[in-house]
Amino acid sequence: MGWFSKRKKKTEAPPAVKEDIWVKCAGCGAHIYKTEWEKNIQVCPKCNYHGRLTCRERQHLTIDPETFKELAGDVTTSDPLGFVDGKDGSYSDKAEATKKKTGLKEAVLVGHGRLNGLHVAIAIMDFRFFGGSLASGTGQRILVGAQYALKHKLPYIIFSASGGARMQEGMVSLMQMAKTCAGVAQLREAGLPYISVLTDPTTGGVSASFAMVGDINIAEPGAIIGFAGRRVIEQTIKQKLPDGFQKAEYLLEHGFIDRIIDRKDMKDELHRMLLYWQR
Repeated sequence: MGWFSKRKKKTEAPPAVKEDIWVKCAGCGAHIYKTEWEKNIQVCPKCNYHGRLTCRERQHLTIDPETFKELAGDVTTSDPLGFVDGKDGSYSDKAEATKKKTGLKEAVLVGHGRLNGLHVAIAIMDFRFFGGSLASGTGQRILVGAQYALKHKLPYIIFSASGGARMQEGMVSLMQMAKTCAGVAQLREAGLPYISVLTDPTTGGVSASFAMVGDINIAEPGAIIGFAGRRVIEQTIKQKLPDGFQKAEYLLEHGFIDRIIDRKDMKDELHRMLLYWQR
């Protein structure tokens, strides 16, 4: 028998993964209990910073339970250019990875349901899907929502959250600006209300098209709303822009939007506006 023998290593259980119980506010940097953050619908109780919601979270917040029916759910991305980026690979591969990660097929969820009992058509953009960019599938879904509202004589509500046009689809993505505006223009001609809700951020081709042509344009507090980015504008005009430029509060002060409404009040305020239309 040997003087020394190797001891068998004890099989250790993998370390327990600690659940993150804190959320750091992107507005003021405060640390907030995750449960408090979620209870407050992802709004900072200290500075009123409104965090970004997924399309499904906003759907549950806005539409009455068990009344939402999705439209154009099979409409998804297309790759008309066969776009390939030397660094990131093909657009089609990246699109498939994004679908798996988010559980979405496009950057907007469209459907209809009840809002405090009122039947409405609704579209909700999701920034997680290619930065909420406007592409062929996005535009088609928004148009389908407008056509459903027109056919059934319903109000149409769009929650925007976007970085702009999805340039991997080239000119096809830019065509969606005209396509979506044509869809909502038909509602105006029919006397049906279109309410645009701008959330953080609403920029680029979305802000330059359907997001800013609502009968009523509403924003959440602190939302970034504009076309080009602040840095790009400053470098172009060689001037320093005012504090708060492109924030919802700045746009309200200068007449670009009609109202700013806190998230907790949004559903009831939308309902109140639509009651005026019903009269």
